Amino acid sequence: MRSLPVIAVTVGEPAGIGPDICLCLPDHVRQAPFAAHMVVLADRFLLAERAALLQLPVSLRDWDPSLPPRAGTLDVLHLPLAGPACAGRLDPANASQVLALLDRALAGCRSGEFAAMVTAPVHKGVINDAGMHFTGHTEYLAERTATPRVVMMLVGGGLRVALLTTHLPLREVPAAVTAVALEETLRILHREMGRKYGIDRPRILVAGLNPHAGEGGYLGREEIDVMVPVIERLRDEGMLLLGPLPADTMFSQPVLARGDCVLAMYHDQGLPVLKYASFGHGINVTLGLPIIRTSVDHGTALDLAGSGKADPGSLFVAIEQAIAMARR
Repeated sequence: MRSLPVIAVTVGEPAGIGPDICLCLPDHVRQAPFAAHMVVLADRFLLAERAALLQLPVSLRDWDPSLPPRAGTLDVLHLPLAGPACAGRLDPANASQVLALLDRALAGCRSGEFAAMVTAPVHKGVINDAGMHFTGHTEYLAERTATPRVVMMLVGGGLRVALLTTHLPLREVPAAVTAVALEETLRILHREMGRKYGIDRPRILVAGLNPHAGEGGYLGREEIDVMVPVIERLRDEGMLLLGPLPADTMFSQPVLARGDCVLAMYHDQGLPVLKYASFGHGINVTLGLPIIRTSVDHGTALDLAGSGKADPGSLFVAIEQAIAMARR
């Protein structure tokens, strides 16, 4: 048992569905055991209160790495909230604890205590309302690890969709599509597809920025001036790249069959298709970090918190993928 990898699961926003889905882990493990030992990073009293609200007979145990997993028991690494957390009701006072969970999981991954971290959803707005600048897990973990560039990739529904830019206002996207950003992102994506998925020469489909991939410059010149020179240079190095491709046809089955993953230029170019194909069972993977991090593909769903209606499927898939990556 002690040879099992340890996966840290952060509970995320305490008012959201993160606690609900984490409390579903013991029952899931009884039916389909993970080849790992899970530890949930959360306020233990929050979990106890939410379990009572949901009428879930979950046994909570303080995390002790010397103890093997126990059926029906959720191991908890306790990090206290600043104040009570009510399902569905955000409180900026607890935002610092949300970030503390990430910091503790990250520290454990870097020290070797944990093999990977899996994150339940956070609420960006309430963290910013608390006076802490926060644009997302991906950017936060990159800053904390001093990683100059990371890549967000969502996986599900038979698709792997990576993003060149992430949480940017749409008006700022064209300026962010630079030759340097594209080359660095493609190199990370190429390398990490081998490390995390065992595909050493991945076929990468690259979306254009503009409608019809610029239509020969008539609808924009970013493809001609920025993208094509980078793609051709990396092809000369041996990368298998197809593009720039018109985004409106790139997600058709004949085109997808020619690639192992997709690189979209911005958030809402690639992710609506993936979430349509896999919502509730897709995951988010951060590429380029010195650790393994996967996440659910959904938000805090405040309206579902404490109702018993939250679907934990994405969390289970995120854990399974993290385990597979850790073993690889």
